[in-house]
Amino acid sequence: MKQWWRRWTYEVPLAIGDALWDVLVVQLAALLDRLTVRKVIAFIPVVILVLAYYHSIPIPPELMLVGDFLAYIDIFSALFLLGVLSRVTTILFVVRQAAARIALLACSVVAHVRRLDVRHRRQRSVPTRPRRKPDQSGDDRAYGGVWDQVAVA
Repeated sequence: MKQWWRRWTYEVPLAIGDALWDVLVVQLAALLDRLTVRKVIAFIPVVILVLAYYHSIPIPPELMLVGDFLAYIDIFSALFLLGVLSRVTTILFVVRQAAARIALLACSVVAHVRRLDVRHRRQRSVPTRPRRKPDQSGDDRAYGGVWDQVAVA
């Protein structure tokens, strides 16, 4: 009797609680993780149709039009995606062409620099032989140091 009482008052409620936790929390969270806005929008027309057939009240045409509009969103989103992809491929094509032209320009600049051979030029400012500087200027030598006497006086 004690085993029966323990089983029905302790183990069975715990098993029911575990099953409810699994269904209402774990599996519901997994379902919500997989749920997307697209799936919700696609399911709205189904809900409208179920409500239309379940009730004997007719659904107004505006509500049916909303259901049709939601069904056409899939088509519109696919066309929009194709348009975006075509623009992305165009932009990638332009970027590739620009990169190819920049690489070609760099190669031509490198070839031009090699033709100039900048590394092995001689410096033109350096004289080939050292020249001797005279002690006196040409005027001083010509007049026998007259300018030295004027400067002293």
